[in-house]
Amino acid sequence: MVIKVFLASSSGSTAIKKKQQDVVAFLEALKVDYTPLDIACNEDNRAWMRQNVPEEKKPANGIPLPPQIFNEESYCGDYDTFFNAKEDNSVYAFLGLPPPPGSKEVPVKERNGEAHGEGDQAADDEEGAEGDADDEAEEEVPAADEEEEAVEETDEAHAYEEEELEEEDLQSEEEEELQQLEEQGEQGSEEEDEADVQENEEDDLEETQEEEAE
Repeated sequence: MVIKVFLASSSGSTAIKKKQQDVVAFLEALKVDYTPLDIACNEDNRAWMRQNVPEEKKPANGIPLPPQIFNEESYCGDYDTFFNAKEDNSVYAFLGLPPPPGSKEVPVKERNGEAHGEGDQAADDEEGAEGDADDEAEEEVPAADEEEEAVEETDEAHAYEEEELEEEDLQSEEEEELQQLEEQGEQGSEEEDEADVQENEEDDLEETQEEEAE
C-alpha cells in the first residue's frame, strides 16, 4: 500500500505551504512511507487528484486544494481530517494502515470492540451500582421500621407514665377528700360529745335547783 500525498510545490499560499509541511513532517516522524505527487508541475497528477476526491469532500467551487491524501486509489482525506486524526491519535486508521508494534494507536476493529466492551462494562457497572443502591435502600427500610418502633415504644412509655401520674393524682385527691371527711367526722363527734356533756350538765343543774326548791 502506497500513501500518496498530492502537493503544490510552487503554491503562493502561505497557508497551503504550512499545511503541506505539517502533513509531510508528521508522516516522516511516524516513518510512514509516502509518495509526494506535485500537481503544480504535473497536469496528470492534478487531473487525477481532482477526479478521485469524492464530490462530497470537494469545496463549493469544486476544486480541491492540496494537500490531499490517498492510500493507493482510496481517498483518506484533506488536511483538516488529517489534523483531526492526529489529535485523536488515529493517524494509522486515517491512512488505512495497521499500527506498528508498540504504537499507542489501537486498530479500528479492536478500538470498536473495546468501545463496545467499555459500553458493556459501563452498563454492568451501572447495573451493579443500581443493585447496590437497591440493597442499601432495603437495608435502610428495616432501620426506618426500627426507628418507628422506637418512637412508638417511646410514645407508649410516655402514655404509660402519664396514666400513672393521672392515677397518682386521683389517688392523692381521693386521699385528701377522705382525710377531709375524717377530719370533719372527728370534729362532728367532738361537737356532739360537747353537746351531750353540756346537756348533762344542764340536766344536773335543773335537778339540783328542783331539789333545793323542795
